[in-house]
Amino acid sequence: MLDNRFFDKEPDHLAKALLGKILRRRIVHAEAGSTWLAARIIETEAYYLTEKGSHSSLGYTEKRKAMFMKPGTIYMYYARGGDSLNFSARGKGNGVLVKSGFPHVDTKSPAANLEIMRELNPGRQMQRPHERLCSGQTLLCRSLNLKVPEWNQRQLRRSEFRLEDLGHVPSSIVQCRRIGIPPKRDPHLLLRFVDEEHAKYCTRNPLTQRSLKLGRDYLIHRSDTR
Repeated sequence: MLDNRFFDKEPDHLAKALLGKILRRRIVHAEAGSTWLAARIIETEAYYLTEKGSHSSLGYTEKRKAMFMKPGTIYMYYARGGDSLNFSARGKGNGVLVKSGFPHVDTKSPAANLEIMRELNPGRQMQRPHERLCSGQTLLCRSLNLKVPEWNQRQLRRSEFRLEDLGHVPSSIVQCRRIGIPPKRDPHLLLRFVDEEHAKYCTRNPLTQRSLKLGRDYLIHRSDTR
């Protein structure tokens, strides 16, 4: 399990470092009992106190307190009616939003658990494909059963919710504009980071948007240069 020292990075560095890491959440299921659900982080967004896109730029409040706490503090809030997961980073008011994940399977989190994640996050009109269970910040939280009242302003806990490094490093990272930032709140900043290998499973694939141009709207960093 990675501890708070891992999070003591500038937001853009932390956003890239989180890609490929595993979020693992323990739940108690009616049939499976105590079991771990897991997702690999494939998309993140960095936020700074000094830019207008961040919640903390609007000022300190009790709801935003986690962003001003030590690196690695969990900041959760409601986004479009769903829960959203963030971690505080180096510097007061700085943090990273975990935007999307990809369901992870191993001996601790077996394939059977994908059905549990689907139970937690069913599609509205049809069953959501396994690979799309975490394709968005609220879908990720729903699939891992992460709730604002339980985790906001808390720390990761080895027995309940942890971040693991299993050695996976994305071969390339796409750096692009964040999603849903209003026109007057610095939408031009390239502070969104996507694992290129999993780009088609992120919130919105920047590589398939015809209006976006390489070098102007997005950059690609190879593993040996990022």
